[in-house]
Amino acid sequence: MSIREKYMFKFINEDNNCLSFKLDYSNFIARVFVLENDIVRVLMTNGEELSLPQTWLVAPGMDDVPMEGRQRLDISPFSLPTYVSYERDEVFYIETSALKVEINLNGFNIHWYHKDPEQSDYIHFMNDRKTQAYNFDGSLGEGIFHYIERTREESYYGLGEKAGDTDRYGKRYRMMNLDPMGYDAQYTDPLYKHIPFYITRNDKTNISFGIFYDNMSKAVFDMGNEMDNYHGWYRYFQSDTGDLDYYIIAGPEVKDVVKRYTWLTGKPIFQPKWSLGYSGSTMTYTDLPKSQERLNEFLQLCEEHDIICDSFQLSSGYTSIGDKRYVFNWNRDKFPDPKGFTDGYHEKNVHLCANIKPCLLKDHPLFEELQDKGMFIKSEDGKTPEMAQFWDEVGAYLDFTNKETYAWWKKKVTEALLEYGIDSTWNDNNEFEIWTKNVKSNGFGQEVNFELVRALQPLLMMKASYEAQKEFSPEVRPYLISRSGSPGMQRYVQTWTGDNYTSWKTVKYNIKMAVGLSLSGVYNIGHDIGGFSGPAPSPELFVRWVQNGIFYPRFTIHSWNDDQTVNVPWMYEETAGHIRDLIKFRHRLTPYLYTLLYNAHDQYEPIIKPTFYEFGQDKKTFEECDDFMLGDSILVTSVVEEGATERSVYLPECDGGWYDYHTSIWYESGQTVTIPAPLTYAPFLVKAGSIIPVNDADCSFLTKTNDERGFELFPHQQTGTSDYVLYEDDGISSNYQENHTKLHVHMKTTSDRLEVSLEKEGVFELAYKQITFYLPKGETRELVVNGQPLQQTDDGSFVYQL
Repeated sequence: MSIREKYMFKFINEDNNCLSFKLDYSNFIARVFVLENDIVRVLMTNGEELSLPQTWLVAPGMDDVPMEGRQRLDISPFSLPTYVSYERDEVFYIETSALKVEINLNGFNIHWYHKDPEQSDYIHFMNDRKTQAYNFDGSLGEGIFHYIERTREESYYGLGEKAGDTDRYGKRYRMMNLDPMGYDAQYTDPLYKHIPFYITRNDKTNISFGIFYDNMSKAVFDMGNEMDNYHGWYRYFQSDTGDLDYYIIAGPEVKDVVKRYTWLTGKPIFQPKWSLGYSGSTMTYTDLPKSQERLNEFLQLCEEHDIICDSFQLSSGYTSIGDKRYVFNWNRDKFPDPKGFTDGYHEKNVHLCANIKPCLLKDHPLFEELQDKGMFIKSEDGKTPEMAQFWDEVGAYLDFTNKETYAWWKKKVTEALLEYGIDSTWNDNNEFEIWTKNVKSNGFGQEVNFELVRALQPLLMMKASYEAQKEFSPEVRPYLISRSGSPGMQRYVQTWTGDNYTSWKTVKYNIKMAVGLSLSGVYNIGHDIGGFSGPAPSPELFVRWVQNGIFYPRFTIHSWNDDQTVNVPWMYEETAGHIRDLIKFRHRLTPYLYTLLYNAHDQYEPIIKPTFYEFGQDKKTFEECDDFMLGDSILVTSVVEEGATERSVYLPECDGGWYDYHTSIWYESGQTVTIPAPLTYAPFLVKAGSIIPVNDADCSFLTKTNDERGFELFPHQQTGTSDYVLYEDDGISSNYQENHTKLHVHMKTTSDRLEVSLEKEGVFELAYKQITFYLPKGETRELVVNGQPLQQTDDGSFVYQL
């Protein structure tokens, strides 16, 4: 049989936007689904049956999916648009308003084209590898493969939380949940999360597209590291098991792909406003004797140093028996009165997030009970728990695909934490590091190989915790944290980049790591500020890290320093004032951040993003840098080099130019400038035309709930218009969809005046009765609000009565 005959496909049928093809002399089936005008899915199976009939990762526009998952072949949530299909000379064509798919039936080699809506032309953006692209018969090796051609003009972005540069071109990555404490942020791979999605951008055509593999097994993404003379230039995806099930998302811009992919995998959670505040944390306090006293002292020191703190993350030492950790156990020597402890924190308006882990050590008091009920992931015999290394002992991981385990977890979260006053769960050490082959998961009654659902286990863990919190307090929005995760984790949790190492390099590459996550649909993110593992940060490094950290949704100082010191705002007397002021500035930015959090949930808009996300027509923004955008307006320019007192930054091309926030100096866009970067403030720039809402109250640790509103205006130099929508609600209630207000702000700039109009939309009663406006230093144009000229006050601001 010739190679041509061996891999020849035939079109079988077309039903409900699904076109099916069969490989001759085989049971191999390829299905192509036209889901949206800009989303086409390819599914390949050995026969009609799927390796895993459900999906938990694909949830188009959904807040959640059932515990048992959605049927993988159910495409009813999609719009299923009209399209054209036809066959000609052994090539099958599918055309939508945005995409054209050409399938060479000899080898099922696919060519993809984007349709330019203005010119009605098709622009080619991807080819499968001409030599065998798919592993139809195992001839490529063990597992599933997808080989794609690559070119020198391409860049690759995404893959979630990965070390190194933002552009993944030329690298090879393993996709596998791992616990690499103290990782090197430039080189270590893999890390904590499993995000099998990336974006390709072609510098020549300026066309971008995304590819997402709905697969939860260990995988490899080779982005051009490998070469083979017989196959030309290629990149590939390889997974240990499962079916090849991938989605192509047309752009044409990076921002189009990011928002569409996030929509595909589900709505980002809208967490309470307090989740944006400074969160204290350290392993050290709960590892010490009399932890309750140490943590009460933390509150006292926050008050003494006037550090605005909204929450504290309770590390796992509270569960200890001896020197080991036992989930859902309270160590009563360390915490003699857990309820009194939580009450004391609540009296100071500080919320508590408790660490929980999904593995029970073999001598856990509840181990035998759960073993008898079959609630652990099982070894190959399908009966005994699969034992794995966990912390300083061995234990068994809970199987969240077992309904009984899932229900037990929710019950224990409620009884051991929520009923004691704990506000939130910190889902930690949930990488499920099991390496034995043929380990079994319950599969909700249909036993499956653990490898098929490896990345599902952490997702179901956080979903169970989410449901427990939601059911315990249905009137409030849940707040959760998870270290590990997969596509869809944004529906339940905030996350961070894990146990980083204390170094200047980490600050630099954690920025790129966060950008990678944000381009991969995981928007609510941050880092362990100051470094978790290794030496204590120097005073300078600590200040620079905080300057960077205040611009992320998650703002947590966390540590487990080698010398047993603790990273806290007052750890160095000479920098304590700088840290206090930075935290207060973060608190001032809360209205801006909270609106970004809402827009992420409502509009799938990233909170932080690379400069090329907003300014992709400026090709210089695709050069590697240490900058990022916070929303549409703020260009964050963190210092990542020891001893630096200035910062060079490229200003993306835009209408109106840029302001240095602190000096009010205006710069033309499209140039590199050097701005001051002292330790006393966080350097950043603001795009001209921006309107930044702030909490204008003079807040302290004791008065942090005070809320007044100001708008900082950054007008165009000559003429221009701009708009901003501020989102307001009570910050915590679950009925926010009905009870909120949006304040629409329009600014028109002319040569002699700034005209601002305000319009309220919604039923939520605003807590403030006036708005204070601020202009850049030296701005002399008249300010008119809703037709009323405002007089400048002694401090240079303008006050408008609502």
